[in-house]
Amino acid sequence: MKLIELTEFLESIAPLAFQEEYDNSGLLAGSPEKEITAALVCLDITPQVIEEAINRGCNLIISHHPFIFHGLKRISPGNTQSDILVSLIKHDIAVYAIHTNIDNAIGGLNGFLCRKLGLLNVKILSEKSGMLSKLVTFCPLDYAEKLRMTMFEAGAGVIGKYDFCSYNISGQGTFRASAEANPFVGEKNKLHFEEETRIEVIFPTHIREKLLKALFSVHPYEEVAYDIYPLSNTFPACGAGMTGELAKSQNAGDFLESVKHKLSIKVLRHSDLPEKKIRKVAICSGSGSFLIPDAIKAGAEVLLTADLKYHDFLDANARLLLADIGHYESEQWIKDLLTERLIEKFPTFAVLSSGLNTNPVHYL
Repeated sequence: MKLIELTEFLESIAPLAFQEEYDNSGLLAGSPEKEITAALVCLDITPQVIEEAINRGCNLIISHHPFIFHGLKRISPGNTQSDILVSLIKHDIAVYAIHTNIDNAIGGLNGFLCRKLGLLNVKILSEKSGMLSKLVTFCPLDYAEKLRMTMFEAGAGVIGKYDFCSYNISGQGTFRASAEANPFVGEKNKLHFEEETRIEVIFPTHIREKLLKALFSVHPYEEVAYDIYPLSNTFPACGAGMTGELAKSQNAGDFLESVKHKLSIKVLRHSDLPEKKIRKVAICSGSGSFLIPDAIKAGAEVLLTADLKYHDFLDANARLLLADIGHYESEQWIKDLLTERLIEKFPTFAVLSSGLNTNPVHYL
């Protein structure tokens, strides 16, 4: 199939609009029209991973970490990014990176970790704001139902666990068609009064063009009247980290032992073990120390994340159990998550999980 079919699916579960400003997710090498035969899913792209892709007949690599992260200013031997790019081009291998956008998606990597740990009542820990807009439009009464359903199908009208959400009010619209117009109702050069429905729907800002295309496709008027307002509401489907609850409270030591087992962690650093039992858990794959205040505010008894510093442990004592579960160790599950979702969507397409351990950190 064409690469664009696969990337459109990935961006439906983890829109590029969800990524952080510093990130570089998306198609990094290759044409959207490229015919792909098999995909290799990995955490990092290394020369060994490229060799694995070649040996396993994959002409697409889907990585979590973008191999081009900062600006690539020159292509010359000896530069890791440059060498990888040259090798990819030489062997005609496309690359797609899916990084903080899938970290921030409610059904993404943190959600997958919550599932592995058996957490219940999961939700985003720090919801993003500025991700939502409201569309207001007006149409003849008889067209309101069709117009609403079309906008719902395009992705509008979702608020938390509810969909098909809208606000509607009847009123009277006025307009006068010019001599050059082709009015749906009314006459040219004559003021017209029309009983209309005002429809309001909330939508994720990144689907704006898709929503407008849907609106224009079914609206009967020659000129469609609509307003779009940016909203400061937080977006419960997008944000950093997640929280969830254990089915039963556990002793802190027993809980951390279960985390090591379920996430295949050899070494786990943690702050002082509290005497009270653990029930509410916060988790953030990769570097998540910035979420310590959010975890405390959310009432979590423990935060599982990586790249914690000495003073993080020192400052959090008596307020929150901190556990450093490792950067690679927390993100290695991206391979299982993406392989599972892609095979479910494209059951006849070859999606392979890299068998290489690319963790640059080793322990004695």
